[in-house]
Amino acid sequence: MSRLDDLIRELCPDGVPFEPLASIAEYSRARVPADEIQAGSFTGVDNLLPDRGGRILSKYPPKSGNAVAYGEGDVLIGNIRPYLKKIWLADGPGGASADVLVVVTKQAARESLRPDFLYHVLASDAFFAFNSRHSKGAAMPRGDRKAILEFKVPIPPVAVQAEIVRVLSLFQSLEAELEAELEARIHQYAHYRDSLFRALSNARAVAFGDVATIARGASPRPIRNYLTESADGIPWIKIGDVPATGKYVTATAERVTINGASKSRRVKSGDFILSNSMSFGRPYIVRIDGCIHDGWLSISEFENSFDANYLYHLLRSAPVQGEFRRRAGSGGAVSNLNSAVVRGIALPMPEMSVQIRIADTLDKFDALVNDLSVGLPAELAARRQQYEHYRDRLLTFDELPA
Repeated sequence: MSRLDDLIRELCPDGVPFEPLASIAEYSRARVPADEIQAGSFTGVDNLLPDRGGRILSKYPPKSGNAVAYGEGDVLIGNIRPYLKKIWLADGPGGASADVLVVVTKQAARESLRPDFLYHVLASDAFFAFNSRHSKGAAMPRGDRKAILEFKVPIPPVAVQAEIVRVLSLFQSLEAELEAELEARIHQYAHYRDSLFRALSNARAVAFGDVATIARGASPRPIRNYLTESADGIPWIKIGDVPATGKYVTATAERVTINGASKSRRVKSGDFILSNSMSFGRPYIVRIDGCIHDGWLSISEFENSFDANYLYHLLRSAPVQGEFRRRAGSGGAVSNLNSAVVRGIALPMPEMSVQIRIADTLDKFDALVNDLSVGLPAELAARRQQYEHYRDRLLTFDELPA
């Protein structure tokens, strides 16, 4: 970091100016017709990955209307559930959905502000904390477009910006190498898991709803009237409380009153919850007593038929996920997975001893790709922590006195 320290001492020893985002950038006002958008150049909020994970290509471009136009160097921010920290620096032109904020550097600011530096500022914990504080709505909070433009951005000299971008990009490239290696292992694990379940084609199959209780969650409305900070409150399980690659729900950020819980769906430790929108069909095992909103399905009273760990891996497998999609959307863009679909799916139910043996094997593989305490996941977690430390350190400046 010595070069950066030297630049700061030379170019901005007393601090740097801070400007409201509105002074240096604006939301894209340009629109692009749907029929001009290719699948790979459309970015919906679901194409932006949580925790600053960038973007995945869309398979389903819009069929009508207009999308928000973006270009190379624009910053795209997912505006639903700001705590998910969805952000991407565009590497080419395209169109975005209305739930994605397209932040464009103003022409007058381009000589003093690098778009990639602005991206790192807006990817900081400071920005996402600011965005979450000013978001509106409880069940599905959205960033306040006007408040976001009030966020103050440090503007160091361009040479300092360039060095910060260089250092952070180096960390990102090292992280990307580990991610690619881990992704390869994940594909190997998924292939092995799916092969195991396909080999059970001769096992007894049961309709899920015949051996388990499956119900949709419910939301007391308006939810803000039922939230509480009391220790007597009931954990309120939201998508932001579940780990992206994890297996268990162990804590929640919010609680609801006893009255609110009575208007919701209660779940107990050991039950499953299954997302019926957003991360479609993703199962989790609940390790706390709580309640769920209507974006979840609850699965309980399965213990006489399924080992919990076996059921978890089975529900994540490609055969079951594919059947969910086929039944719910006939292969199209699925928006909702209802309880009737899940009840009707046929699942292989071998002897309990076979289930436990399969689950034990898959748990070992799962740990190799998801356990943050060992192997590649641990190395990647350490690298990300290092990047976050230096990002926040490098983006912290004293404000130049007026």
